[in-house]
Amino acid sequence: MHAILSAAAGREQLLTELLVSYAKIPVLIGELISVEIWKHKIFPVLCRLEDFKPTSTFPIYVVLHHEASIINLLETVFFYKEICESAGDSILDLIDYCHRKLTLLAARSANGQIVTPEELHPTALASLSSMQELQKQAETMEFEISLKALSVLRFITDQVGSLPLSALTRMLNSHNLPCLLVELVEHCPWSCRKAGELKKFENGAWHVVPPEDQVKMTKLDGQVWLALYNLLLSPECQRKYHFDGFNKSQLLKLRVFLTDVLLDQLPNLVEMQRFLSHLAVTEPAPPKKDLILEQVPVIWDHVLKKNAGKWEAIAKHQVKRMFSPTEEELKLQARRWAQTYSLDMMEALIPDKPRCRVCGAEAAKWCSRCRNEWYCTRECQVQHWQKHKAACNLLAEAPKPAADPNA
Repeated sequence: MHAILSAAAGREQLLTELLVSYAKIPVLIGELISVEIWKHKIFPVLCRLEDFKPTSTFPIYVVLHHEASIINLLETVFFYKEICESAGDSILDLIDYCHRKLTLLAARSANGQIVTPEELHPTALASLSSMQELQKQAETMEFEISLKALSVLRFITDQVGSLPLSALTRMLNSHNLPCLLVELVEHCPWSCRKAGELKKFENGAWHVVPPEDQVKMTKLDGQVWLALYNLLLSPECQRKYHFDGFNKSQLLKLRVFLTDVLLDQLPNLVEMQRFLSHLAVTEPAPPKKDLILEQVPVIWDHVLKKNAGKWEAIAKHQVKRMFSPTEEELKLQARRWAQTYSLDMMEALIPDKPRCRVCGAEAAKWCSRCRNEWYCTRECQVQHWQKHKAACNLLAEAPKPAADPNA
């Protein structure tokens, strides 16, 4: 959350440097998929347990919200090329994650199953149990998470030139993302009509759109069109994508949406208009028979295979740990929280001896102001100060927890 707030304050460049330096992007992607699996496998079991009636559902809500926090952070930082590159092979898992979210979003939109804020009004929730209310909140959160996944996917497509070859194959052939994006253009899940009024979802809320603004493109509209532009017009993608009869017919549906009003707002789409006009008079390409050696994502399959057939047992064990902890477990949890904020404990967890931020030599001194950077000599610290200054000020100015007067 601190990282998200830092980015909102215009310090995302510093944030990206830290995430890349400490190789945290694959960790975040692993966390994201772990929570997604928890939602699919454990959460439904908790909702079905007849004897599970917790007085507070906050611990479960925290897990559900964890996914939203991670995808929000990834949306913030994936704008930068170095973040996309630092994801390594885990970018395949993130592409699969985005595909699952957008497929579900398109399906729910086509069937009119998008949960709106009106359904979460206190009067509408009054008759529901705490777990049923939590399910409704999870559905609403799922909608917003899917929109964040759309933005992340668009930023990934911005870097098609530096992605692994398997990533392009995954997006274009395994998942056929261009056709999925066409579905989103057609159904526009972030737009709906209620009581004769047009509403659009922007900045985390639904807003009534006045008649004079109804033709304006929203940020989400732009994300879909830019992703399509990247996937259809980049030379790397055109060489890999199969422009067969089905794909051609789906892509040509876009022509009706490429109006002069849209082109005025996003002039780059003029090139797409030309491309689609050329595609319309071109014979469908014959099926490709190339031998494909494809790298596959591993996080999702690894977690599912490891816990196959154990989901109900895991759910019941988590209920016991979260809602009926023993005295010993409470003490252990308290110690873990205390250690989380212990600098000495953090140092003990470092696998190697600290290295100088400037020359890489073994370091014995750190910045006494922020305690976040190590140096071997005073000279190296002075040399690095101009680069470190912004991070040091940010960390030093972070609010400290108030002391307990009764301690």
